[in-house]
Amino acid sequence: MNPLIAPDHTWALWAILLATAALGLWAERTRWGARLSGAVITLLAAFVLSNLGVIPASAPVYDNVWAYLVPLAIPLLLFHADLRRILRESGATLIAFVIGAAGTVIGAVVAYYIVPLGEHGWQLAAIFSATYIGGSMNYMGTAEAVGLRSGDLLTAGVAADNLMMTLYFLLLFILPSIRSLRLQFHEPLPDRWWGTTTEVVVSETHKGASIHLPSITTALALSTTIAAVGYWLESRLGWAGSGILILTGIAVTLATVFPRRMARLEGSNEVGMLLMQVFFAAIGASANVAAVLKVGPILFLFAGIILTFHLATILIGGKLMRLSLPEIVIASNANMGGPTTAAAMAAARRWQQLVIPAILCGTLGYATATFIGIALGNWLR
Repeated sequence: MNPLIAPDHTWALWAILLATAALGLWAERTRWGARLSGAVITLLAAFVLSNLGVIPASAPVYDNVWAYLVPLAIPLLLFHADLRRILRESGATLIAFVIGAAGTVIGAVVAYYIVPLGEHGWQLAAIFSATYIGGSMNYMGTAEAVGLRSGDLLTAGVAADNLMMTLYFLLLFILPSIRSLRLQFHEPLPDRWWGTTTEVVVSETHKGASIHLPSITTALALSTTIAAVGYWLESRLGWAGSGILILTGIAVTLATVFPRRMARLEGSNEVGMLLMQVFFAAIGASANVAAVLKVGPILFLFAGIILTFHLATILIGGKLMRLSLPEIVIASNANMGGPTTAAAMAAARRWQQLVIPAILCGTLGYATATFIGIALGNWLR
């Protein structure tokens, strides 16, 4: 069936991608939209349009999203990843975070050998291990680095990831309320958690970026330069897929060496998130419904195995290290969802003292998970 909008109708396709991205971001402000997440709503909207024949499943515009928007978004999301601050201030939560990352790697290896995923198994292991160490930002970077651009697999993967993540976040909220489980772990003194003011929590978790045009323009220019250097070095080294790794390393280095200057780039994270929304729209548009339904259930199993091993490892390891249950569940949330969901959970549970460690550990996941996922995938390969 010929789509209503042809693959060479570039402006119309860009309009569709941005419209579905906007839909997801607006819907995320509603109660039902927040439960699904903006990324899922955007992906589903583009998916429906593609499979109803409104837009094509393959077009040069989608290739441009992979080739240009993804590498541009990653540095923008890493300009605040100061590794020195992360290591200095995250404390026991960082220990739990590292244990959780190890559990994710173990789970990915086990899932790889149990679940038959064929020739793409090592790539999916890389992607899922990265997204379950650092959050969804690493999903797209790892997929680009390992060369997996199949819309069917990626859309099914995002669907499996988001459903399992939603269920897992619900479980994380429930765990601290189970008294018998809580008594198995080291309990902190009350003032350790409730020693800071509510204003600090609000400023850390809900502060919005001001619209500062020079800062946003500078951030875009710097991100573009980093991407140019990363891909130039990739061509010089002759190592396919290394461009993403190189530009990630450059961005993290700048954030660590020049933290104050990078912190002045207001709005960079928000622009990066916008580009991610367009990326999810492109994934949804390039997916075929029959293929997604065919491969989806097995990816739910794949993700479930990884999450099971992650949770078992972080609970057992946390108990052996005499960590508290709040520290463990916040670290696990940072592994799964990144700094935003982890900080939001800490604030919602009134664990004010864990808000900053949640942000820092989630940011560390952003900075390192892609490297870990790619290394694991290539080892399995």
